[in-house]
Amino acid sequence: MGLTLFGYLMGRQRALVGFGGKRSSAFHSLPGYYGGYVALWCAIPALAILALWVIAEPVLIERAVIAALPDDLQVLPAQRLGLVYNDIRNLVSGNILSGEADANILAAAEHYSRLKANSRLLLSGVLFVLAFAGMLWSLARVKPALRARIHVEGVVEYLLVAASAVAILTTIGIFLSVLFEALRFFSEISPIEFLFGTEWSPQTAIREDQVGSSGAFGAIPLFAGTLLISGIAMLVAVPVGLMSAIYLSEYASGRVRSYAKPLLEILAGIPTVVYGYFAALTVGPMLRDLGESFGFVVASESALGAGLVMGIMIIPFVSSLSDDVINAVPQALRDGSYGLGATKSETIRQVVFPAALPGIVGAVLLAVSRAIGETMIVVMAAGLSANLTANPFEAVTTVTVQIVTLLVGDQEFDSAKTLAAFALGLVLFVVTLLLNVVALSVVRRYREQYE
Repeated sequence: MGLTLFGYLMGRQRALVGFGGKRSSAFHSLPGYYGGYVALWCAIPALAILALWVIAEPVLIERAVIAALPDDLQVLPAQRLGLVYNDIRNLVSGNILSGEADANILAAAEHYSRLKANSRLLLSGVLFVLAFAGMLWSLARVKPALRARIHVEGVVEYLLVAASAVAILTTIGIFLSVLFEALRFFSEISPIEFLFGTEWSPQTAIREDQVGSSGAFGAIPLFAGTLLISGIAMLVAVPVGLMSAIYLSEYASGRVRSYAKPLLEILAGIPTVVYGYFAALTVGPMLRDLGESFGFVVASESALGAGLVMGIMIIPFVSSLSDDVINAVPQALRDGSYGLGATKSETIRQVVFPAALPGIVGAVLLAVSRAIGETMIVVMAAGLSANLTANPFEAVTTVTVQIVTLLVGDQEFDSAKTLAAFALGLVLFVVTLLLNVVALSVVRRYREQYE
């Protein structure tokens, strides 16, 4: 970093000196571009070597440490040998070991420390030499004919493309990591049984000598519970959020809006566990007592209570985004509608709302995704029972809750019970993708009709 900054200043100064001479007009770019050119050639090669070194160093050190172990340890199975190497690393870092450290482990830990120190020392020298050489080479190229601006902006463009690709590559990585584990699950459990089975009991016996259930992996109760709670939440969030956005953007005065909008958005900053407390201690008992007064049997942990509280939590997502989209509609459209004799309500229904529909659909889609992915409120207010029911007064569970339940604690990733979490995650991923496809098709069709 120091050489990069120094290179930037040197490149810029050399260009400035050139601008002050007789041939200053011959320089192609501004001085800052020449400084940036030198800084890039100083930093990028060194950063590339640093990235490769960070990737290769652990592998090379592991091989060197294992090769230096006694023969009786090197013949161990791969898993046992991996545990030995983890003990060596834990001993160096001061963490807890899986067992007592003998003389071989202590000697290997000292060897590991020496290799690590030598690697970092060599890395520092290589980076310094490479950065210094890049700075000298690029400084020698700072001449009037050098198109520094084109070079610098080209590198910046590649950086922007790389930044844009991060989201796509991350999505692909998430999908593949979930897909591979889900395929392992489907190799043990039939996809037909998983997708269309009506009984969910994932408890299985991990060892052959262990007594346990054979497991039932019908996920229909989980899908039904997720849709039920999410549907109740959206019935609360979408109307209230949209009407709040319309009021704040079209009817409220500036003074009211300045207070109401921040107060409404405070709901988005409340932790979900607080909503869970509110649902479990206030809304759930209130609904139970209210149902008893009308002759209904309402469970203390019900889909209705979880859905209502979740809907309140999602209101800011719909309201804030819809408000921003409605405010982005050009005022000329409103003025044209008023000029044709339309009332304020007619202008909102027939002009403003259609123009803002793509953004509103995006806000609703975000709210749906937030509702489907919510976990804490469901755990505290709806329970863990995988009941196949459409009655909102009964206890149900959702896909995300079961994923958390299956992965809590120390788990072996060779059993169908644990791998079922990845199959559920894959289903959520596909459902979210379908929601996006449907929303885009609806928006495209309505936009064509509106235009």
